[in-house]
Amino acid sequence: MEPVGRCATRVGGEGALGVFGGGQVLKPYDSFIRTHLRFYGYFQEWVPPKPEPFCPPMGPEQPKYTLSEEQGTTVYHCPGPLSSPAAPLEGPQDTTLLFESRFESGNLEKAIKVGPYEYVLMLRPDLYTAKYTQWFYFRVQNTRQEPLYRFTIVNMAKPKSLYGQGLQPLLYSQQDAQSRGIGWRRVGTDICYRRGSAGEPPLFQLSWTVRFPHDGDTCFFAACYPYTYSDLQRYLRALAADPARSRYCTVQVLCRSLAGNSVYLLTITGPGGTAGKQVVVASARVHPGESGGSWAMRGFLDFLLSAHADAQLLRRLFVFKVVPMLNPDGVVVGNSRCSLAGRDPNRAYGMALPGSFPGVWHLRAMVQRMLAEQEVVLYCDFHGHSRKNNVFMYGCDAGGDDTGTRLRQRVFPLMLSKNAPDKLSLWGWDSSDPGTPQFSFSSCKFQVQKSKERTGRVCMWRLGVSHSYTLEVAFSGSTLGGRKSHFSMEDLESLGRLLCDTLLDFCDPATAKLQQCLVEADALLQRRMGCEPGSGGSWSNVSPSELESSTSGSDSSVSDGIPDDFHIPDQPVSPWVPPLLRLGPEDIQFFLVSRMEVAEWERSPEAAPILPFPGQLEQGMALVPSQERCLELTLEWPFPGHQKDGMAMVPPWESISWRVAQTL
Repeated sequence: MEPVGRCATRVGGEGALGVFGGGQVLKPYDSFIRTHLRFYGYFQEWVPPKPEPFCPPMGPEQPKYTLSEEQGTTVYHCPGPLSSPAAPLEGPQDTTLLFESRFESGNLEKAIKVGPYEYVLMLRPDLYTAKYTQWFYFRVQNTRQEPLYRFTIVNMAKPKSLYGQGLQPLLYSQQDAQSRGIGWRRVGTDICYRRGSAGEPPLFQLSWTVRFPHDGDTCFFAACYPYTYSDLQRYLRALAADPARSRYCTVQVLCRSLAGNSVYLLTITGPGGTAGKQVVVASARVHPGESGGSWAMRGFLDFLLSAHADAQLLRRLFVFKVVPMLNPDGVVVGNSRCSLAGRDPNRAYGMALPGSFPGVWHLRAMVQRMLAEQEVVLYCDFHGHSRKNNVFMYGCDAGGDDTGTRLRQRVFPLMLSKNAPDKLSLWGWDSSDPGTPQFSFSSCKFQVQKSKERTGRVCMWRLGVSHSYTLEVAFSGSTLGGRKSHFSMEDLESLGRLLCDTLLDFCDPATAKLQQCLVEADALLQRRMGCEPGSGGSWSNVSPSELESSTSGSDSSVSDGIPDDFHIPDQPVSPWVPPLLRLGPEDIQFFLVSRMEVAEWERSPEAAPILPFPGQLEQGMALVPSQERCLELTLEWPFPGHQKDGMAMVPPWESISWRVAQTL
């Protein structure tokens, strides 16, 4: 049964077989990568009728678990055959839940039944690592309505989490979607987050109880509202098919990922071309588990491409370069933080590693080229945050600039905080609701730490982007204005609209708002130094570390840096089918099937041109096909760690037809 919504699509699973040019694509091996690409289709989008409050967290009195089959029965273990569950039901009276996570963005590794309605779960770490367990996404079937179930994830990686402050998991019920139009919603009681194992590194446990809404339902659990690579592709197809919006937007392929997935680049501007316009660059999902960033990015794009007067003005004034999903491979396989290089790409911007981190390398190169010709007035990288509530920004203040420059670094976030309460009252729950203030200027940080030098925010600033920020969106919600409630999808999308509105204020030729914010920012910093505004006190020689508390709350602080000598064996950045097939078996001993799709792209009457980028042809990368119907078969080169358990080696010519290869 598929999740209910507007339509259903399947990528890479049974039923994805297709015919192209007289050849048939044979069913690939049931490899680990392939099974992660079984896609479940559209989910019902839904906004709750009122804010979903935080759940009071419980103390650590629940029993601690270590993952051991001696405690119970293993009912799910990934990888395994896709055709059958790990523990088939013994009959209609068997109440065992059926788990599944071998679909796009899923990452459950193991489930052990330790009681009639109690399960111990283990998440799969990011591929080619032994850590980074934060995101989760899995399915359960064979539910019962009456019992109180308990789930305990025993290998969470972070010592602190918003689950300890009231955050609840998300649940999606297919029966509720069918009968009531209800989508993802917050559930769970007796939520507990605490230290589990005493080993090194220590692991932490997340536990919650829940009652399912129906007998015999199919339900999904997730850490945040899922937004998959297929969701993005559908969005771009709808954009290309819309004659009005596609006039302002060109979709290109910036590069190919390690697994050959397209990293898309959108160029948005109004009539008159790009000459003389300032440039705004935005990106999202460098960390795949931070799906809230994609929902904020969708709101950003929706507003920019709308008929709203402010959107028209923005398109007339600026050229927007947008990379909505920097790490599609990580999103596809359900990683929390890393790409298929097994490292955090947001630590690779300052490194010459196009073959290891193609998305961030090509984004940096693009910005560098633009800076030689135009002013890049703003860079914003959309992220999610698992340990701090609200929405906030990280900026860049190294302490060596003059007072005016340092103040201006703080103006854009300050303007955003001022806009948030007023604007959200327009998009709130009803006309009498005052809205949910989301943006916390007091949580913004501007110190440039040494460990962050290779992040996108700092690297773009070092290149010459005067205002470079990370937008952090909490996994939870807002604690401002007396609220303690979760963000909805609508709240997240509204952030993108707020960003657009603030950009107009920030670049307004009438500088009254800018000057007011400069004065307020100066007063705030003087108070932080213990001086009364207007008393003549100065903070201009004070280091950023003294102006703010520690930035240890940043999720990025937990990432390992990338060694200077880190590399992946010298292979093409993004192998494309024809060059691979021409190499022959003597050059390629095996490869892994990582993506198969027959795509039908709906195009507007004036199709956006897709141009090669520097080095593309030299890397053996074909231009994006212009046919309306094309086959994309992505093959994954072997690299360190590829022989981890469950990753089957696929002989080169056994998974596709040679006739298909010739037609490509």
